[in-house]
Amino acid sequence: MRKILFTLSAALLLVPFALLAQEKKADKAKKQSYVIGFYNLENLFDTYHDEGHNDYEYLPDGGNNWTDAKYQKKLQNMAKVIAEMKKDNKAWHAVLGVSEIENRHVLEDLVAEPAIAEANYQIIHYDSPDRRGVDCALLYRPEVFTYLESEAVPFTFTPSRIDWSQWSQEEMDAFKTRDILMVRGMLGDEMFAFLVCHLPSRLGGKGADLRPRGAEIAYQRAMRLQEEFPGIKIVVMGDMNDNPGDVSMTDYLHGKETIEEMADDDFFDPFLRMIKDGYSSLYYRGEGNIFDIIMVNKALADSEEGTFEIQPIIKGKYYGRVFSKPFMTNQSGQYKGTPFRTFSGGSFVGGFSDHYPTYIVIKK
Repeated sequence: MRKILFTLSAALLLVPFALLAQEKKADKAKKQSYVIGFYNLENLFDTYHDEGHNDYEYLPDGGNNWTDAKYQKKLQNMAKVIAEMKKDNKAWHAVLGVSEIENRHVLEDLVAEPAIAEANYQIIHYDSPDRRGVDCALLYRPEVFTYLESEAVPFTFTPSRIDWSQWSQEEMDAFKTRDILMVRGMLGDEMFAFLVCHLPSRLGGKGADLRPRGAEIAYQRAMRLQEEFPGIKIVVMGDMNDNPGDVSMTDYLHGKETIEEMADDDFFDPFLRMIKDGYSSLYYRGEGNIFDIIMVNKALADSEEGTFEIQPIIKGKYYGRVFSKPFMTNQSGQYKGTPFRTFSGGSFVGGFSDHYPTYIVIKK
């Protein structure tokens, strides 16, 4: 009898500790936070020719003499940046959108790099019709994000608010660019969709209407998601080749500077305020820009209590971060203070990217 009473007493004593453990676990879940980011990897090509793509400069006998040693250095550099962001945030990205990658193979090599292998990143990628063969992709941690579906959203000229009368049908048919990647899944117990973009380039002065059209496509797809899945939280990210204040972002993607001014069909753009305050993610023709933009819809910017919401992460007022470290930045010379890139003046200098990565943090 004494043994039975002792066992019962011991069990009763353990109950408060079990309840406390459950409460701590529930409290931890309530305070859960995730990093969501974007990084233009600046021409992450392997050393092999992809049939149908103009990747010849990134071959061992091409213009860049792109050898395996250079490719391996590039992989190590990209992994180092991702690992440094983990060190700063005390957590790996839950989701990381990337652009300027040649194919799935380069991403498989990247996620296997020793510096980031423990993150166990999974890959979502589609080959796009871009003539050079560069694509967008999404890396995600399956421990926190449950993948449901994805699609490559192609660039089309209709339906659009833009007047394309200056373009012939032949020109439209010949135009090729990156698809927008859409990925839908569950982050924790909430539904999210991510749209990863790399809008048409500014090279040669082109794209004045093409970038607004790309933004319009992303916006149209996002609004269809909101209609199909009420309450879904949407993140639009990418190298927009435009600044937050350009018409593509403010008009065609409905980007707003503050959460207070948002309507249900708007996006909050944290980088709109940041560029006004002097932040830059790259330099184009000697001027600082933020092309690497991450926006969130109203459901994520002004969420219901107890659900994921974007958080201020810099000085209590900026909701986005441009991640830069001295090793990623030119410390001297003509390009002092700008991103330390892979090639400079046509020569391999072993740098990182001509873009700094950007990210946001969400929390509940």
